[in-house]
Amino acid sequence: MTLPAPLAEIVSDFADLADSDKVTLLLEFSRELPELPESLKPESMEPVPECQSPIFLSVDASDAEAVRLYFSAPPEAPTTRGFASILHEGLDGASASEITAVPDDFFHELGLSSVISPLRLNGMAGMLTRIKRQVREQTSR
Repeated sequence: MTLPAPLAEIVSDFADLADSDKVTLLLEFSRELPELPESLKPESMEPVPECQSPIFLSVDASDAEAVRLYFSAPPEAPTTRGFASILHEGLDGASASEITAVPDDFFHELGLSSVISPLRLNGMAGMLTRIKRQVREQTSR
């Protein structure tokens, strides 16, 4: 599986844990999602309807060698916020080619399917799909 090094490390961290510890780590990630810059408002970001909670994302691929990712996720939605934080930590600053090469189903390697519902996991897939689409759109101009 081709993953940028930070994302590969996160996948490895999850793979080494028992199910209960995976949930704990996901909750830790949820607390680490960076705040949006003041110049970016959720209303101007793309919604991710696959998520059960209101989440919005924005991609800045103006520098194809260091793509920037931004997420807005409510604190009362720790699972969704944790997914966003994993994607942020694992992909923010990666190149456009690294991001578009991430397998669409990489999140299965986190081993969360036994502790998180498939519906919630679809939210992470939705986030990644939108990130990759925005990267492709911005770098093909």
